Amino acid sequence: MTDKTKKRIIKWFWIIITFPVVLVAVLLLLVWAFADIPSFEELENPESKLATQVIAEDGEILTTFHIENRSYVPYKDLSPHLVNAAVATEDVRFYKHSGIDFISLGRVLFKTLLMSDSSQGGGSTITQQLAKTLYPRADVSSKVPGVTQMKMVWIKLKEWITAVKLERNYTKDEIMDMYMNAVFFGSNAYGVKSAAQTFFGKNPADLTVEESATLVGMVNKPTRYNPVLNPDKALMRRNFVIGQMEKAGYLTEAERDSIQQIPIILSYQMLDHNAGLAPYFRDMLRRVMNASEPVRSNYSIYEDYLVDSLQWADDQFYGWLNKNRKPDGSKYSLDKDGLRIYTTINYKMQKYAEEAVAEHLGQDLQDKFWIDQRSKVNKPFSNDIDKATRDRLMSQARRWSDRYRVMKARGASESEIRKSFGEKTEMRVFSWKGKGYIDTVMTPDDSIRYYKAHLRAAFMVMEPQTGHVKAYVGGPNYRYFKYDNVRQGKRQVGSTIKPFLYTLAMQEGMSPCDKVVNVPQTFIVGDDTWTPQSTDRDEWIGQTVTLKWGLTKSSNNISAYLMKQFGPHAMAEMMRKMGIGSHIEEVPSLCVGPADLSLYEMVAAYNTFPSRGVHIEPLFVTRIEDNAGNVLSEFTTRKREAISEQTAFLMANLMQGVVNNGTAIRLKYKYGLKGEIAGKTGTTNDHADGWFIGYTPTITGGVWVGAEDRQVHFQSMTYGQGSNMALPIWGIWMKKVLADGTLGISETDRFIAPPGMHLNLDCDGSDNDAGRNMEDSEEYFFE
Repeated sequence: MTDKTKKRIIKWFWIIITFPVVLVAVLLLLVWAFADIPSFEELENPESKLATQVIAEDGEILTTFHIENRSYVPYKDLSPHLVNAAVATEDVRFYKHSGIDFISLGRVLFKTLLMSDSSQGGGSTITQQLAKTLYPRADVSSKVPGVTQMKMVWIKLKEWITAVKLERNYTKDEIMDMYMNAVFFGSNAYGVKSAAQTFFGKNPADLTVEESATLVGMVNKPTRYNPVLNPDKALMRRNFVIGQMEKAGYLTEAERDSIQQIPIILSYQMLDHNAGLAPYFRDMLRRVMNASEPVRSNYSIYEDYLVDSLQWADDQFYGWLNKNRKPDGSKYSLDKDGLRIYTTINYKMQKYAEEAVAEHLGQDLQDKFWIDQRSKVNKPFSNDIDKATRDRLMSQARRWSDRYRVMKARGASESEIRKSFGEKTEMRVFSWKGKGYIDTVMTPDDSIRYYKAHLRAAFMVMEPQTGHVKAYVGGPNYRYFKYDNVRQGKRQVGSTIKPFLYTLAMQEGMSPCDKVVNVPQTFIVGDDTWTPQSTDRDEWIGQTVTLKWGLTKSSNNISAYLMKQFGPHAMAEMMRKMGIGSHIEEVPSLCVGPADLSLYEMVAAYNTFPSRGVHIEPLFVTRIEDNAGNVLSEFTTRKREAISEQTAFLMANLMQGVVNNGTAIRLKYKYGLKGEIAGKTGTTNDHADGWFIGYTPTITGGVWVGAEDRQVHFQSMTYGQGSNMALPIWGIWMKKVLADGTLGISETDRFIAPPGMHLNLDCDGSDNDAGRNMEDSEEYFFE
C-alpha cells in the first residue's frame, strides 16, 4: 500500500468520524439560535395542568377538579424506592451525565439498531424524557417524503438543548422530582402522587419496593403494563424493574428474589369526575365558585334572585372565580391551577353519610319500591296520574337527555328522534346490586322509566355553633344521578314546616305544656272555607292536649289552631328570620307544609335551635390557597340572632317529644340511639316526599327522600312516610358516628337551659298529655 493510499484512507476515516459530530454540533447551534426553545422562565413555570384539591377538615383529599388528575409532591416526600427504580430502569447513568448520555446513545446505535437487540432500551435520559413531557411534541406528520423524519430530528435536537438547560439550572433531585410529577401512569393518573393514590391508596412516601417498581414499570407503556387491565404483563414488567434495581446495586439478590414472589396487591380507585368522596359537594363548589352577579331577568321567582343577590354582596365565596384574579389579571381555573380548597367537610362523617344513603336505599327502601311498582298500571307513575301528565313528563325527560341533544345537533327531525327512543339498544344502567351497574338491552324510553323508578335522596349535616357543613350527599350515585337534591332541588316540606309555627308560639310566650282543645279548625279564604284534614285518631278529637302532644303527634288540628292565633304572615316572617329564603305563600295552609323548600335551607333553619337562637349561614370552605401554598382567601361564619335563647331551648324540649314518643320514635327502638335528640318528620301529599331533620346539642342533620317526579311515589303511607323513607338514613349515620367515638358527638350531650330560666315541664308529648285537667299544667317563668 502506497503512502498516498494510506493518507487517503486516514483522511476518509477522520471525515467519517468527525462529520457526524460536526453536523450534530452545527444543527445544535442552528436549533439553539432559531428554534423556539423554552426560556429559563418557561422552564421554571411549565404549563402543567395541576388538579385543584378539595381537602377535608382533617387534611384528607376528598376529591379534585382536573383535566389531568395531577397533584404536586416535593422530592422529600418521594419514597427512595421510587427514585431507585426510576434510575435503575430508565436512566442508570442519571447521576453521571449532563442531560444527554452519549454512551447510552452509542449503545442504542450499535446494539438496538444494528444488532436488533431491543433489550438495550432507548437512549433518552430521564432529563430528556422530562423535557419531552413538559413540552409535548407537535404533530410532525407530512405527506412529503422525508419531511416527517426531518421534523423529528429537529424536535429531538430541541429536546436535547432543553435537557441541557434543565441540567444547568436544576439539581439532580429537582429534575427527578419534576419528572415524577410530570409523567403519565394511566388510569387518569398524572404524576406519581395521583398514581400512588389511584393504584395503592397511599402517598408516594409510603410506597414499598414492589409498589414503586409497579408504578415505574408503567411509565413506558401505561396501558399495556396497567395492573388493573393487564395483571400478568404488569407483574412481568414489575419483576423486570426489580431485576434492574438489583443490577444497579439497590437490592441484593436475596431481596430481589423474595420481592419478586410478592403478588401485586392493589387498592384501586380511579379518580375521574364521578369518583372520590363527596362528588355532589365538589359539584356544588364548582357551581357556587363560578356564579355570576345575578341579573333579575334570569330569575322567574323574585325570592331566588334576592337570595343570590345577597350572597353575591355578602358572601366572598359565592362567585369567587369571577371576583378574584391572578397577579397577571387572568381568571383562576379550577381544572388547571392547582388550587387548594380547604373545606369544613369531615372525612369520616362524609363517608358515613354516603354509606347510610347507600345502605338504606340500596339494601331496603328501593327493594320495597320495586314491590310497590307491581300494583301500578303505568309504571313507574302512580295509578291516579292521567295520560297527559305522564306524556308531558316523558317528553320532558327525552328533551333533557344526551341522546336528544346529540341527534338534534346532527339535524335529526323530531319524528326521527322520537322513533329512536322506541328502538332497543345496548346500554349500561345503574343498579344497587352487584357491580353497581347492569349491561342490558332496552329502549331509551324504558331506560327513562327505569331511572324515574329509582328513589333519590339528599343528606346534609352541619355543626350548630360554627355553621360548618360536615357532610353533604346530593343523591344516590353521582355517576348516574347528577342532580344535587340538597341545594338545587326544592320539594314540598310537609310537617317539617310545623316547628316554625311552634317557634312563633314559644316566642310569643306560650310553653310546651300549654293546653288546647283538639278540634278541627276552619278558615275563611275569600269566598270559600278551608279545614285541614285531621291526622288524629277519633278518640283524640275533643280532648284537651298539650302543645308538645300536638307536635309529637304532628297534629294538623293543633297546627291549625296556632295558625289561627298568629296568622300566615307572622309564620312566614318567622321562617325568614330563621333563614328560609325561598318563596313562601302566606296562606292558612302554610301550617301543614305546602311550601317548596330546599334541604339546604331547611337544615340551616333547624340549626338555629341547637345554636341557641342564632341563625348561622352554612360554611363549607375556610380558605383557598394557590399551588404554592399562598393564602388567597379566608372565609368566616356569618351569623345573626333569629330567636331568643329561651325560645330555642323550649323548641328543643318540644321536638324531643317527637323522638321519644312520636313519629321519630324508631330512632330509639330500632337504631338504639340514646341521649337527647330532637327532630321532626315530614310526609307530603300522596307520599311523594319523605323528610326527617334532627339535631343534638352538637350536630344538625337533615334528610329528604323521594323520586325525581312527584307523580312517582309509594302507594301507601306505610312505606311512604318520612319516618320510613328518610329517618333511617339519619339513624344509620348517627349510629356510625357514635360508634366511631372520635368525632366529638356523644350520647351524654345535653341541651342547656339559658341562665335565669326556671321551668317545671311535666309533659312529654305522649298519650298521657291528652285529656288531662287544666290544673295539671306546669309552672313556667323567667326570672
